[in-house]
Amino acid sequence: MERQSMTGQQRSALKQRIKRQAQRLGANLVGFASVDRWPQQKEVAEAYWPQSIWPWSRTVIVLGVQIYLPMIETTPSVVYSECYNTTNRLLDDTAYRLANKLNQWGFRAHWFPRDCYGDISVLVKKPEAAFSHVFAGKYAGLGTLGLNHTLITPEYGPRVRLVSVITDADVPPDALQEKDLCIQCKRCVFNCPTHAFTPRKDRLIADMAKARCAGYHQKLKTEFRYPCGVCIAVCPVGADRKRYGMHSVTADGAAHCRDFGSANAVEGRGVPEEAQKIIDTAIR
Repeated sequence: MERQSMTGQQRSALKQRIKRQAQRLGANLVGFASVDRWPQQKEVAEAYWPQSIWPWSRTVIVLGVQIYLPMIETTPSVVYSECYNTTNRLLDDTAYRLANKLNQWGFRAHWFPRDCYGDISVLVKKPEAAFSHVFAGKYAGLGTLGLNHTLITPEYGPRVRLVSVITDADVPPDALQEKDLCIQCKRCVFNCPTHAFTPRKDRLIADMAKARCAGYHQKLKTEFRYPCGVCIAVCPVGADRKRYGMHSVTADGAAHCRDFGSANAVEGRGVPEEAQKIIDTAIR
């Protein structure tokens, strides 16, 4: 089918086909944003618009997967680190496969990786990415921005990881969320271990000391329990809260999980003699 000749009904049918494919691949959330929303909303600098980077782009498809509350509430821990890494692998794999399917259907498409930085040390010096999945998620109707600079969704609050597929498939966009989902409880502000957020009176989104946040993440990475995630773990918004309640893990349980698998859990401990012999032999 020639894209130029698609009727409104055919465009809607294509959208549903894409959505079903994304859900089959593992996406919990799927939203569609017209690239026109970037200039219309006037929140993102033009250099970061998808059409400024890829001039043929028409639609951004944003995919989200949940972060499990019982895992992130142990943060900082290897338990949450494994959850985070798994969501990253799933997102990139899902987006790659969806873009590939769109190519097979005759459309131009590719995906923008979920983080797209080489190492957290880079963010300490330049705490930004070439494309924002958070704004893309907002423009795709998945949620609204929160005080802590994350996307707040009805289903999972801010406990969702995102990736975007950019395509020239011209499909109807989803409606924007009309009401701000952030309730400005400031739990993210009060619980941030680096005190990175400073609320403002003139807007909902707080000022954020991004380099300070990134520096703390770099420390956690050296301890094998990266990232932090406290500001999204404590957020009370989301249907997942109704499922798990405000605390899905006990304080002792969270401390228990933090006491295994990371560098801080074995700080000061020596290597058992029999293990050290094997290590020394392997080095020689």
